[in-house]
Amino acid sequence: MVATAVTSAFFPVTSSPDSSDSKNKKLGSIKSKPSVSSGSLQVKANAQAPPKINGTVASTTPVEGSKNDDGASSPPPRTFINQLPDWSMLLAAITTIFLAAEKQWMMLDWKPRRPDMVIDPFGIGKIVQDGLVFSQNFSIRSYEIGADQTASIETLMNHLQETAINHCRSAGLLGEGFGATPEMCKKNLIWVVTRMQVVVDRYPTWGDVVQVDTWVSASGKNGMRRDWLVSNSETGEILTRATSVWVMMNKLTRRLSKIPEEVRGEIEPFFMNSDPVLAEDSQKLVKLDDSTAEHVCKGLTPKWSDLDVNQHVNNVKYIGWILESAPLPILESHELSALTLEYRRECGRDSVLQSLTTVSDSNTENAVNVGEFNCQHLLRLNDGAEIVRGRTRWRPKHAKSSANMDQITAKRA
Repeated sequence: MVATAVTSAFFPVTSSPDSSDSKNKKLGSIKSKPSVSSGSLQVKANAQAPPKINGTVASTTPVEGSKNDDGASSPPPRTFINQLPDWSMLLAAITTIFLAAEKQWMMLDWKPRRPDMVIDPFGIGKIVQDGLVFSQNFSIRSYEIGADQTASIETLMNHLQETAINHCRSAGLLGEGFGATPEMCKKNLIWVVTRMQVVVDRYPTWGDVVQVDTWVSASGKNGMRRDWLVSNSETGEILTRATSVWVMMNKLTRRLSKIPEEVRGEIEPFFMNSDPVLAEDSQKLVKLDDSTAEHVCKGLTPKWSDLDVNQHVNNVKYIGWILESAPLPILESHELSALTLEYRRECGRDSVLQSLTTVSDSNTENAVNVGEFNCQHLLRLNDGAEIVRGRTRWRPKHAKSSANMDQITAKRA
């Protein structure tokens, strides 16, 4: 259509005088006006309306054309002016072509591709290092920071969980389930976390952009280890390190399962041969009871929003419940620097839980640990069944926390 308009603008089609005369003879006394080409622009030089004198129109000498012997008007003479193309149609055609080209240009991604990088088709991250590491950026939102004006530990844990799911999706391993491969979906298998270790070197603040890198490795015969490394996207400063161990559970029987060979064939090509980003915490987690716990919070119940698609409580929610029984003076003067969790049982929608915590001084032989506290935690059902065992380490927020430390020590005494 554009090409037709451009062609008609530059090459106007004129009707022949012979055809016009033949039509006039057939019509008899009816005289037709001279035909004008649709593609040409007829310009009348110095054309003005005829002046009126005493209410009548004065006669003027016609300049458009002349009359032939039959009295019919002949077409105006072909001059340079009335043979110029229709510039309005030409400009419209050029504008249309330009807008179409600009749209195509904007749709193309001209950023250079590195051979070791595969851009995620969903636009949520990228796979690097020969397709073994998934990297994704997160901007810290205003609703993700706490009273300390830094991102909460729940925010960081949500980032870790999000990158794990997106890694599976970008690698093409996401089936119909939540983080399950196609073969896992056929066998009603899901991933469940059994152990989690997190060390926070520094919490990001509002507006910071963090880069989360994650990868997977084998853990024994029937487990998978997933590591995370969180850094500042601009400076490269390491903010958080985390490692976890995952096993498979049958979604119907709720029992742990071995990794089938079909599933192993799907995930093993993505295993990275590397050491854990954190050394395994070999210190045994203590089981608390009513006699050893210093702080107890009862009546914790999950909400509908706490459940994930596998119909059990999201593992990030457990951290919030554990901190419900942490002493308030520690929360005010210290920040969580490390945690170790052992998940022993899943929690359902109708569960009622209790959170138990006891506080112990950190090893003060090293000057770096002066002023730190260790807390032992237990999350259990009302009938005593263990859900999560945990241990947290807390470091002072600032120099003014010494007074609160004395308060904590006095309260424990």
